[in-house]
Amino acid sequence: MRHHALLFAALASLAASAAYAQSGLGNIANQAQMQLKNFDIADKNKDGLLTKEEAENGPVPFIRAHFDAIDKNHRGAVSKQDVIEYVQSLQRGRSAEPAAAASTH
Repeated sequence: MRHHALLFAALASLAASAAYAQSGLGNIANQAQMQLKNFDIADKNKDGLLTKEEAENGPVPFIRAHFDAIDKNHRGAVSKQDVIEYVQSLQRGRSAEPAAAASTH
């Protein structure tokens, strides 16, 4: 049963990567995936959140560069879920642009 869950997660990840690549956000998605891997390294107090200071001192340049935008609740810390939601918002914004442009013609 655990193998089925892992396979499903892997397939979902592949589908998401394909969607990002089609929308031109493949590089951002790849950067975000790397940042999530390095998130735990940067999380020095192991509380599951990165403060701005931890992001500035850790191996997470994408999170560091976009920290304020990722921290949409202005709590001074971001979670992995916050990073994922930020990348998804970029993807949604990019996929909405052609529709908006098409409606103005």
